[in-house]
Amino acid sequence: MNNTFKILLGAGFAVAVAFYANSLVDHATHGGFLVLAAVFGAYMAMNIGANDVANNVGPAVGSGALTIGAAILIASIFEASGALIAGGDVVGTIKKGIIDPSAFGNDPMIFVYAMSAALLAAALWLNLATWLKAPVSTTHSIVGGVLGGGVAAGGFAIVSWGTMGKIAASWVISPVLGGVIAAIFLYIIKSQILYKEDRLSAAKKVVPVLVAVMAAAFITYLTVKGLKKIWPVIVDVLSFLPQTKKPSIWIALIFGLIGAGITFTIVKPRIAKKVMGMEPTRESINLLFTIPLIFAAALLSFAHGANDVANAVGPLAAVYDALNSTAVSAKVAIPLWVMVVGGVGISIGLALFGPRLIKTVGSEITDLDQMRAFSIMMAAAITVVIASQLGLPVSSTHIAVGAIFGVGFLREWLDRESMNKNHSKLQAAVEKQNKLKKELESLKSEEDYKRQVELMAQLKYQKKKVKSLKKSLRENYVKRGMVKKIIAAWVITVPAAAILSAIIFFVLKGLAT
Repeated sequence: MNNTFKILLGAGFAVAVAFYANSLVDHATHGGFLVLAAVFGAYMAMNIGANDVANNVGPAVGSGALTIGAAILIASIFEASGALIAGGDVVGTIKKGIIDPSAFGNDPMIFVYAMSAALLAAALWLNLATWLKAPVSTTHSIVGGVLGGGVAAGGFAIVSWGTMGKIAASWVISPVLGGVIAAIFLYIIKSQILYKEDRLSAAKKVVPVLVAVMAAAFITYLTVKGLKKIWPVIVDVLSFLPQTKKPSIWIALIFGLIGAGITFTIVKPRIAKKVMGMEPTRESINLLFTIPLIFAAALLSFAHGANDVANAVGPLAAVYDALNSTAVSAKVAIPLWVMVVGGVGISIGLALFGPRLIKTVGSEITDLDQMRAFSIMMAAAITVVIASQLGLPVSSTHIAVGAIFGVGFLREWLDRESMNKNHSKLQAAVEKQNKLKKELESLKSEEDYKRQVELMAQLKYQKKKVKSLKKSLRENYVKRGMVKKIIAAWVITVPAAAILSAIIFFVLKGLAT
């Protein structure tokens, strides 16, 4: 499918959303802005699918547990399901509380301009980041958009700089936590299975425990993050549960432990049966992690759809409410059609443009196999649970990519003996290169012309060898160029989206007056 056809399909979805939004306007004053915001929301949702969802399925694809086609199908189904089933019916109009709604002076149109600008700015930045193959935080993109639109509307004084400081802190907290936890799990797998003399016996004991821990982590994660918005419905049906507005961490942990026990009971005999007759190779051990990875990709996608759909539809719901009520509200109900725009848009964006970032996350930062991907998925779930309970601001994108960094750097550290051998080869190659240079410089007379030509050819070959060895040392485990590019994109996401949003705000305001 060529890019032109993909763009046309994406544009077709946006046009369909525009037609539906137009049917709701009913010749209302400024109703055209609902149509515009709906198009921006559809565009934003598709860009979330193209960029953010790669973190959920990229490791599974990079490890070979899933093909890109299967990953897109699973993620599309579970993203849309998470958005529509557990996406909630109320959303805060100002993401993360970075702007005080009263700062808009109860002027709904100024608020509409700001939210519309935030949507388009965030979507444009995500589009650019996807084109540059840089996985960035969609939450930070919309935060930057809201910040820029808010500042353009009411000045810098209306910004909650304390909240912005916490968001900036997440640039460090998220990847470090994700990287450390992923590295710990990979080290456990290596030390308790791969480095054992009898790998199959070790796998028979350890793999069921690891899969049970994964089940506990994901059930806890889904309860805390994926079910919080439909928890009142759940406690109405299951009256024996504590009658709270959202699940407590203790309830989530109990659910997780129950799930772990059931999972261990089911998985243990199956692993024992599968291990019989297996070769004690790394490739065979890897196969034991394939099915858990597929489940992890599905569950992460569901939780992502339940949580991050608000990034696409929150400002759109806010615009819809402001135009209908002619007031600025701190919280608004999300109409079903708005939620459908978010859920379906994410799935369409993933299917059309997701493979680019899936490949980047799965294979262009460090080489992944099923064990490494399993460690990354574990880190994604556990880090979110820990951070949410500690009140730490984190980004699911930064966690997943940080986990990939952690896995790559652990591999580099564990294989330092091999690295030292390569360093020795590089040192010998550099010494030979310098020796050839000195000999070439010592030859001045015309009689030495033939030897000069020989030396120049040898020197050219040796330079290529040195360059190749240096590159293999730098990028054998973690591709430093990708790391630098991704970190740079993270740092500039909020300011880039904010500047774009401020410009778009003034354009929209100018067009309306």
